[in-house]
Amino acid sequence: MIFNKTVKILAGSVLMTLAGFSQALDLSGKTPQEQGLAIAEERKTRDLGWGDSQSAVIMTLRNAQGEESVREMRMKSLEVTDDGDKGLTIFDQPRDVKGTAFLSFSHVDKADDQWLYLPALKRVKRISSRNKSGPFMGSEFSYEDLSSFELEKYQFQLLGEESLNGQDCYKIEQIPTDKYSGYTRQVVWLDKAEFRAQKIDFYDRKKSLLKTLTFAQYQQYLDQYWRPMAMTMVNHQTRKSTDLKTLSLEFKTGLKDSDFNKATLKRAR
Repeated sequence: MIFNKTVKILAGSVLMTLAGFSQALDLSGKTPQEQGLAIAEERKTRDLGWGDSQSAVIMTLRNAQGEESVREMRMKSLEVTDDGDKGLTIFDQPRDVKGTAFLSFSHVDKADDQWLYLPALKRVKRISSRNKSGPFMGSEFSYEDLSSFELEKYQFQLLGEESLNGQDCYKIEQIPTDKYSGYTRQVVWLDKAEFRAQKIDFYDRKKSLLKTLTFAQYQQYLDQYWRPMAMTMVNHQTRKSTDLKTLSLEFKTGLKDSDFNKATLKRAR
């Protein structure tokens, strides 16, 4: 959901790699806020340079009674230098959502641009900044969740260190800087070995726990980039959940900027 640019790195925050081995990230002498930022910068730095990707994904929606509905979709992503990434999601199945396409231009220093093409209405709908907290295609993911991870979108603080899924993790608080965000805070667990997100708790505007996103089955691509093959978003308030399972994923497939165009949304294939 989430998920890449050249960024300004504070001195001492980058992991130095020598002969394939990484030294520990030095957080000594820093405030919790500086520590949180340094960890977030390391997370970002490790995920620069992937270029573009295409994947086939199964989305499973589950209501409070456990009843499921399944959707098949394709996702395309493009890394953009000095700005947020671009993404295109195309639904293939079932018939009632086939042809629906979602285009997202993430940004670093302004509100994201997002559009949804609804084939039944034969029109492109712009998602306004005030509606980013709304559910994406009836799932437990919001439009806001589909934006790429950008340092400028949050204020960070290291809350501590915990073991999760048998891995030592940093526990980071992220405070969204967007006044229209649906969240007052997010708590992220990043494993210390690879700086991969293991879990995120999302708190709503009333500061109550709203949702939890968990990541599983990480695989490494191009000897550098880690991606989870399974993600689950659980809404604690409605007891609904959404699973995303990646069936295939390829990087550096030759996508270009013209492949992510509002004018061609209706013809997205």
